Amino acid sequence: MNIRKAEKSDAENIAPILLLAMEDIIYKFIAKEDYASAKDFLLHFIERENNQYSYQNCYVAEEHNEIIGAVNVYDGTDLEILRIPIIEYVRNHYNPIFDPEFETRAGEFYIDSLGVNPNHQGKGIGSKILQFLIKEYVYTKRQTLGLLVEEDNPLAKNLYLKLGFKIVGEKTLVGKRLEHLQIS
Repeated sequence: MNIRKAEKSDAENIAPILLLAMEDIIYKFIAKEDYASAKDFLLHFIERENNQYSYQNCYVAEEHNEIIGAVNVYDGTDLEILRIPIIEYVRNHYNPIFDPEFETRAGEFYIDSLGVNPNHQGKGIGSKILQFLIKEYVYTKRQTLGLLVEEDNPLAKNLYLKLGFKIVGEKTLVGKRLEHLQIS
């Protein structure tokens, strides 16, 4: 398996994989539970530059020329600027009073979402992607890496804790209570 920085041409493959991790949140953004609309929404931003979901902020895991995993990660310092296109789009197309909470801030590189193709789940791919990010951001760049995990997702939480993440607090994002974990 190879993990590399995503390219614009990967967007079609990235969207359904990342949507696995953020389907509920995107449904809240677009104010409807429609998979095709949610995927199109995410694809719209992954294909474009300078927004939080851009391919510029993604890595992909490949095996035999197939993208089997993807992760979206960016500097929390940049969230306000990266989020502007998303907020404007949601306000113009779905919800004029859309005003989401900030899930990250300066001081951490934030793992926004991580997904693995369902045909490849249970093979340790998510763990390998996380280990790659820990090596890249924590050990090489000497940065703090953070993420949020749903309280009702103990398997993911246990994986993060096993890899060295520590619980540092709680956050709310579009009405969902989440635990905030970091590794430095």
